[in-house]
Amino acid sequence: MVNKVGLLTAGGFAPCLSSAVAGLIKRYTEVAPDIEIIAYRHGYQGLLQGDWLPVTQNVRDNVDVLYGFGGSPIGNSRVKLTNVADCVKRGLVQEGQDPLQVAAEQLVADGVDVLHTIGGDDTNTTAADLAAYLAKNDFNLTVVGLPKTIDNDIVPIRQSLGAWTAADAAASYAKNIIAEHNAVARELIIHEIMGRSCGYLAAEATRRYRAWLDEQHWLPEIGLSREAWDVHAIFLPEMHVDLEAEAERLAKIMQEVGNVNIFISEGAGVTEIVEQMEKAGEQVPRDAFNHVQLDKVNPGEWFGAKFSKLIGAEKTMVQKSGYFSRSAKSNDEDLELIGRTCVMAVDAALAGQPGVVGLDEENDDQLSVIDFPRIAGHKPFDITQQWFIDMCQDIGMSAPTPASH
Repeated sequence: MVNKVGLLTAGGFAPCLSSAVAGLIKRYTEVAPDIEIIAYRHGYQGLLQGDWLPVTQNVRDNVDVLYGFGGSPIGNSRVKLTNVADCVKRGLVQEGQDPLQVAAEQLVADGVDVLHTIGGDDTNTTAADLAAYLAKNDFNLTVVGLPKTIDNDIVPIRQSLGAWTAADAAASYAKNIIAEHNAVARELIIHEIMGRSCGYLAAEATRRYRAWLDEQHWLPEIGLSREAWDVHAIFLPEMHVDLEAEAERLAKIMQEVGNVNIFISEGAGVTEIVEQMEKAGEQVPRDAFNHVQLDKVNPGEWFGAKFSKLIGAEKTMVQKSGYFSRSAKSNDEDLELIGRTCVMAVDAALAGQPGVVGLDEENDDQLSVIDFPRIAGHKPFDITQQWFIDMCQDIGMSAPTPASH
């Protein structure tokens, strides 16, 4: 029997967290209003510290307010329960303690019967580790995850919560920064979009931005041309980039159109950048998950420096839409999927069925409760999809070929 439910959001923000918290609270209030709900602050950090907020009757009565905001009302953190050294370093556990055990015992101490984790690949693989630990050590507690990530890179989930909204937001951001294309003559604009190892967001944002271009009326006689506002190149982590060939092609566009606009994933070219840093004996900055800290490596600046000289740009502007995109409030597409996901997550929890609720690629994309052992991260974007090939060629690029990692 479920008497108390815990919620947490973890990892990087995505435009679904506030709405998913609302959706879970709303569903429990509808079908099991007597169940107590608490929300751990700052994800697994709050769980380890026993730091939580009670979901009061006032919150239940006014929960629709959360749908109007991005971010997460209860806060996130990047804490991995299996990274013992990092947990000790942060003071979240003592030397010699197992964070999984500390988390399990905290859940028991808090009287939690169900834990809902809302997060990406790292959050849900951490949830899988926690669920396995709980089962192995006979803790009677159910973990049910919801998949959020703007990268849309969780295996085997077709569409992660928040990814559609993030793509819309990145496309919206592009409308303003690309307007800068003739602030000076021969300007190079690089729009760097989040996507560490998966190019989904940059690809989908490019598609949505170009769909907006299709809807506009142009007046080239006075200088308002589709060609100047278009995307002239897109680079993803999954793609091989022939710098010399692309520089030659883009130099012609610079000469004919007067400006060049490039959309890139933040992880594009990282392998090459890291290799250069290591050869130079420089320390590569990494986070608790051993991810390269992209804000310190700056792939956009690297591409800007490379192409600026090669195509004769008089000015290079690198703009990052990441935080703008990931903290947006959920759009209508996402709200519909979030709503269905929350309903199934609550139903699964009440039935004692653990797993991650998502559109299962191995089950005809049906919304399902997916067993934790099947969950994995770092699903690459499929550059062989026909729409993406067509878009690259329409932009003027060659058909994309895989990167060699």
